[in-house]
Amino acid sequence: MLMDDVVREVDKLALQRGTNRSNLVNQILADYVSVSTPEKQIDNIFRQMEELISRSSELVPLVTPNQQSMSVKSSLQYKYRPTVRYVVQLYRIPDEAIGELTVNFRSQSASLLSAMAKFFMLWKRLEDAYIAEYYAPGALRYELSDSKFVRTIALPQGRSYADEDLGKSISSYVTMFDELMKGFLSGKYTERELERRYVSYLNNGVGLI
Repeated sequence: MLMDDVVREVDKLALQRGTNRSNLVNQILADYVSVSTPEKQIDNIFRQMEELISRSSELVPLVTPNQQSMSVKSSLQYKYRPTVRYVVQLYRIPDEAIGELTVNFRSQSASLLSAMAKFFMLWKRLEDAYIAEYYAPGALRYELSDSKFVRTIALPQGRSYADEDLGKSISSYVTMFDELMKGFLSGKYTERELERRYVSYLNNGVGLI
């Protein structure tokens, strides 16, 4: 049982941190006994991602502490410079996947939407060809709708990443995806060049996620 004054202060602090009483008390006790909780691991990963992505001139990280997702904003080099928002969500209790990446986009341009849909389908074909074999069946899942593309985040079979390594791998993947998508949409990269650059990224150490 907690004293009313303690409960009041805990609730106030939980509100400031964007969480609830139970979760905050769990985090405080976990810190006290040196136990790493899923929330703390997610927070560590997002802090690493924020630090790395902030170095890019193309991407803007938008992080809210104590949440299971973070956003990254990017602008396309296209008429009216439409915005693309990447949302990385990490599951508190992973299954085959540990989270998902959602690419949100909105545009009134039918030609741009068509080009983006073509890019996403090319992307899935590249991943089917070059990395799908490293994952458990069903770990990598894809979904394409009118305004978003969703791809699960998973670890290759037999691998485990420390929080820092996972943050680096997700950051590298988002950066790679953004650079290649922009190059394709602008006409700078043909389908063949897109594939060549994708393979080059893999060969140069982009972590599989």
